[in-house]
Amino acid sequence: MGEIWKGAPVAQALTERLIPRAKALTAQGVPPTLAIVRVGERPEDLSYERGALKRCETAGITVKRFHLPDTASQEELLSVIHCINEEQAIHGCLLFRPLPRHMDEKAVCESLAPAKDMDGITSGSLASVFSGTGEGYPPCTAQACVEMLHHYGCDLTGKRVVVVGRSLVVGRPLAMLLLHEHATVTLCHTRTRDLPGECRRAEVLIAAAGKANMLGTEHLSPGQLVLDVGINVDEHGHLVGDVSFAAAQDTAAAVTPVPGGVGAVTTSVLAAHVILAAERAAGR
Repeated sequence: MGEIWKGAPVAQALTERLIPRAKALTAQGVPPTLAIVRVGERPEDLSYERGALKRCETAGITVKRFHLPDTASQEELLSVIHCINEEQAIHGCLLFRPLPRHMDEKAVCESLAPAKDMDGITSGSLASVFSGTGEGYPPCTAQACVEMLHHYGCDLTGKRVVVVGRSLVVGRPLAMLLLHEHATVTLCHTRTRDLPGECRRAEVLIAAAGKANMLGTEHLSPGQLVLDVGINVDEHGHLVGDVSFAAAQDTAAAVTPVPGGVGAVTTSVLAAHVILAAERAAGR
């Protein structure tokens, strides 16, 4: 029976390290501040916003919310983002996506200043992730995977890591973060030949394909560490990951649950990005 790696202890430990940094900034007259921009009332956005607000409050981060109806024009949204870019007291921005269909999402994302992009949605942020310069901010979920591995004592140096999923939200930036940790990374996807074989050869298997229970017993091998990034609803209406949790728990050395795994760490990573942005703005 594999160990269950929960996200809550990771999030708590990360947040506790952030609190003194936030206090030091506030004492310096630079209270770390996040702007949350939401268009519409999508339930998943509302849920994440509640979690982000709670995490930021605990860490000592001020949050300014900018809410627009889903009927708002692209020009109205761009005006909000322009104000955030210009406001020196705001250090970071979280823009919820997807945007309404009548908006050009790529153009809107690119309008955000990369220095205030807390979730890796601009090409400037992603370029810094791929180059390893450390000047940008990777997507929070991708970094949350690395934080999970660090917290539970996994030294990635030389490890064979397989990432299933090649999106710009998780898969590709996560592969780059793992390379920076000196892992040997294989990036797989739904068209990979012999996907089960590739997965079985991994010492660390990270599933981020966005398909419920896509990976089962045939993809797993004893002793693996399995991180499940997927958040899906199965045919019974239950929230499940990309990996069959029962199969992983029977085979792997450790597995993250869904919910309560990697997703629980993302708001703490968001808070860490805001504090780092404020420190950079303060010249620290």
